[in-house]
Amino acid sequence: MKNNFEIPPFQELMNPLLDVLNELGGSGSIDEIEQKFLELSDLPEEILNIPHNPEKSSSTEVEYRLAWARTYLKKYGILDNSQRGVWSIIPEKRSIKAVDPQHVVKTVKWDKKNKKSTEKEEPLEDDQYIEILEEAESWRNILHHVLIHDMTPDAFERLAKRILRESGFVQVEVTGRSGDGGIDGKGIMRLSGLLSFHVIFQCKKYKGNVTASDMRDFRGAMIGRADKGLFITTGTFTRDAIKEATRDGAPPIDLVDGDQLADKLKELSLGIKKEMVEKITIDTEWFKSI
Repeated sequence: MKNNFEIPPFQELMNPLLDVLNELGGSGSIDEIEQKFLELSDLPEEILNIPHNPEKSSSTEVEYRLAWARTYLKKYGILDNSQRGVWSIIPEKRSIKAVDPQHVVKTVKWDKKNKKSTEKEEPLEDDQYIEILEEAESWRNILHHVLIHDMTPDAFERLAKRILRESGFVQVEVTGRSGDGGIDGKGIMRLSGLLSFHVIFQCKKYKGNVTASDMRDFRGAMIGRADKGLFITTGTFTRDAIKEATRDGAPPIDLVDGDQLADKLKELSLGIKKEMVEKITIDTEWFKSI
């Protein structure tokens, strides 16, 4: 990958994406893919941290372009994804370590023009694919706007408290208003009724990036007071912040970014309603045979 100060177009992310999946053993969740990409990438931090649209989304521009690299490689027949969001290299294609990005794009475009499909088609131009991806992620955009602009800091702390309780935490308290060294709350996570971990959490409404400095400040406040830390944000974490959160010899900090927060709210049905659409199919043969 080129080490310059421009965001690579999605075509240039295809081979790095294959490298990432091979490093992960052939498959990985979107979070695993994005984190491994940060580890392997030689792009400068300022490029990796450019937000896609901070008013509507917590994702970075690179993450959006990685999403389209995955989509094109799926259309090309090298990748597949499960309903659980795990992307994998198709078994018979595992010997392919690199592709010609331009050939991939041309092939997908040719298929679009020459084959009928009931799927939503990808855009043909670079300036279109981001717009359509935003449209597909509209519920996330709306949620992001609500969390950032409509919720007060106190309400956001209460939301974090509710999420933890719904996720199995007990004795959850919000302490953020006490000026307790940057700590917003604490709780106890119990596993199978046998093990318990004291967790201190911090929750921040950020449009942009949480930095390594934020991690160090949080860790300084939690040392000696909890087994683990949990940092929840509506924004994203820089590559250095992720490294600092998992630094050897330091108390671990688990990270929840804006996209993971949206997924958790959806999973727990907190403020998000999922509607099932009824699909009706007419069995014409049945009518003919009656």
